[in-house]
Amino acid sequence: MLHDLVLKNRSYRRFDESFPISYEAVRELIALARICPCAANRQFFKFRISTSRDECEKIFPLTSWAGYIKDGAPKPGERPVAYITIVSDTSLGNGNIIDVGIMAQTMLLGAAEAGLGGCMIASFKREELKAALSLDDRFEPVLVIALGKPIETVVIDDMVNGDIKYWRDENKIHHVPKRSLDELIL
Repeated sequence: MLHDLVLKNRSYRRFDESFPISYEAVRELIALARICPCAANRQFFKFRISTSRDECEKIFPLTSWAGYIKDGAPKPGERPVAYITIVSDTSLGNGNIIDVGIMAQTMLLGAAEAGLGGCMIASFKREELKAALSLDDRFEPVLVIALGKPIETVVIDDMVNGDIKYWRDENKIHHVPKRSLDELIL
C-alpha cells in the first residue's frame, strides 16, 4: 500500500555502513526520477552517483545533519554508503526546484521499497562539493540524497503546542512531530 511505503520513507540519519549499495541499485533509483513529470518537460537536472567509500568519505563532512539534535550527525559506522547529488545543468536554463522535490521523493520511495532509506540534504558546502566531485562549472548542486540501510527507528508523533522540532529519546528512537490532519485542512 502506498500509505505504508510513505510511512516507511522517513529521513533516516543512521545507517549500517557494512551494508553496501551498488552503483546499479542507485542507477535504478535515478531511473525512477527520469520518468517523473517535470515543468515543461525541460529536464534541467542531472544526477551524480557516489558509491565508493573514498568518495562517500569526501562528501560526508561537506553535509550538515539533524540541526535540531545535538550531535545529530551519523557517527563512524552509521554513515551513508551512497549519495545521489542532484545538480542543475545551467546550460539548459534555470530549473524548477519543485521538480527536484518530486524526483527526490520518488527516488526515496523507491529506496524504501527496496528496504533502504535516505535523507534529503539541502544544507551542504556547494563549492567544496563541486570540487570534491570534479563537477563541470555548468553543474550546480541543489540537493544531496544520502542512502543506506537504516539502523534507526523513526516514528511520527502528534505535534504538541506547535513544537516542530524532531528529537531522539533515550533509546535513540527518532521522533518527528506532525500537525494533525484537521489542522492542515482549511
